[in-house]
Amino acid sequence: MTISTSSFYDRSASAMAAIAARADRVSTQISSRQKLLAPSDDSVAYQRLQGLARAGADDKAYGGNLAVAASVLAQSDSTLTAITNQLQQATELATRAANGTLTAVDRKTIGDQLAGIVEQLAGLANTVDARGEPLFGGADGGAGAVKQADGSYKLADKPVSTVPVGDGQSVQANETAARIFATGSGDALAVIAQLAAALQAGDATTDAANAAIDGLVGATDTVANIQGSIGARAARVDLMMTDLKTVAVDREASEAAIDGYDDTAAIVELQKTMTILSATQASFGKLSQLSLFDYLR
Repeated sequence: MTISTSSFYDRSASAMAAIAARADRVSTQISSRQKLLAPSDDSVAYQRLQGLARAGADDKAYGGNLAVAASVLAQSDSTLTAITNQLQQATELATRAANGTLTAVDRKTIGDQLAGIVEQLAGLANTVDARGEPLFGGADGGAGAVKQADGSYKLADKPVSTVPVGDGQSVQANETAARIFATGSGDALAVIAQLAAALQAGDATTDAANAAIDGLVGATDTVANIQGSIGARAARVDLMMTDLKTVAVDREASEAAIDGYDDTAAIVELQKTMTILSATQASFGKLSQLSLFDYLR
């Protein structure tokens, strides 16, 4: 009498393999928090989930870009405020210089102060943003203000690249130094530097000081307009970041509805499957040890 046949072992092994595969599947579902693991589970639902996943990945990338844009815009705003303060101080000094009763020493002192403001403004123009890039540099990645051999400054003027923040949407997070310091006939750094040099040399006239004042007032207005534009872009970025969070919540709800995964049900299913597997293995172990004498008892 044959008690342990090859068919017995094959059927037992097949049954245990099927139960183990089921346990592995449920374990994968729990770790991935997904019920549908392959297109064969539900092709239509699986494709919809894949589409939602791609949209989520895109939004994650856009979210990162929005965070960078928000950081750069905030830094641009604070730096422009510092630039405005320096321009206002330069205007006040130029107004004092327009007073024809000043002594030569007073004029030289004002010239020295204006020369210092030029250095301060150049430093602000060369501020580095959170990405390690020039805040007011051009698209070529160069510095905002580069000092030339004659002491003047060359300002970055190549249009700044935009940051993609959505499908077909982008935002310009900063501006070039040339646009920020623009006056009617040149740039604010040159206007201040020329007046400073004239005062230091004792050659400045009231007319020269008044001309500088006009240029500085124009430059201050330009900075104010740019700062207003920066603020509007920052508000737009904030709104888009809020929208992304809302979309992410809605997408998560849609994924849950399509997939139908449930933590509690999956854990119960895994425990049940493991119990069945353990019982099957125990039964197989006992049956495989039976002999003819066991049957004759």
